[in-house]
Amino acid sequence: MIQPQLIVSPAWLAEHLEDPNIVIVDCRFSLANPQLGQQQYQESHIPGAFYLDLDQDLSSQIQKHGGRHPLPNPEKLSKKLSEIGITSEQTLVVAYDDSRLAFASRLWWLLRYFGHKKIALLDGGFSQWKNSNYPISSNIPTTKLGQFTPEIQSEMLVNIETVKARKDLPGVVLIDSREPERYLGKTEPIDPIAGCIPGAVNYPWQEVTETTGFVKINEQSQRWENIKDSEEIIVYCGSGVTACVNLFSLELAGIDQAKLYGGSWSDWCSYLIEEQKS
Repeated sequence: MIQPQLIVSPAWLAEHLEDPNIVIVDCRFSLANPQLGQQQYQESHIPGAFYLDLDQDLSSQIQKHGGRHPLPNPEKLSKKLSEIGITSEQTLVVAYDDSRLAFASRLWWLLRYFGHKKIALLDGGFSQWKNSNYPISSNIPTTKLGQFTPEIQSEMLVNIETVKARKDLPGVVLIDSREPERYLGKTEPIDPIAGCIPGAVNYPWQEVTETTGFVKINEQSQRWENIKDSEEIIVYCGSGVTACVNLFSLELAGIDQAKLYGGSWSDWCSYLIEEQKS
């Protein structure tokens, strides 16, 4: 039986492409062009990989509050996971994207939140797989039946009420995962209001990887040295997606007291808009 791993190399995955206990998931996506990931997948992907879409599969419909990428309905996503051959506690899932783990980490976190720990990310993503001359395919794999039953780990997620109540307490650290310019409120390309949640500290998610997409494995523990002993760590980004890269980094560093603010800044500022209107 394969032991759970956090990250696998292209070479390792190439050796295990035919392993029936592994399901590969392509998570490529573009916020600027939501159809691009699906198009890229159809053109070429790792042989045997299935595609999961950030908007259609890994999120639910946008509401008044809750952020731009609300968490998916557990039953709906679990049905999809079963349809691509994932069985709870048995299948090793290997996820990849081409955006420095931005979207593959979302699937990693969701599966952990659903109680499935056998999920790893492909180091370097699709580009490094392709650059290493490993095989690619345009064939869409046939559905293979798995049996995925979620066991929600509710302690991994917090909402806006919890953030407000806990963010300024001793021993609690609130992390903003966005680029420094957005954290500082100098620019805001997506959400209607610029700025950050008061009291947050900035750990940009892009720092987890090299520009090539490879994880800076030896730097993860050092990166979190100042907050590793915190009682509680709450992580957010724009909409609860790239925050998962920081959560993955924290896990690599052996820090397990971190939680996701699922709605993130897009949820927080939706209430600021209401306050401005009143």
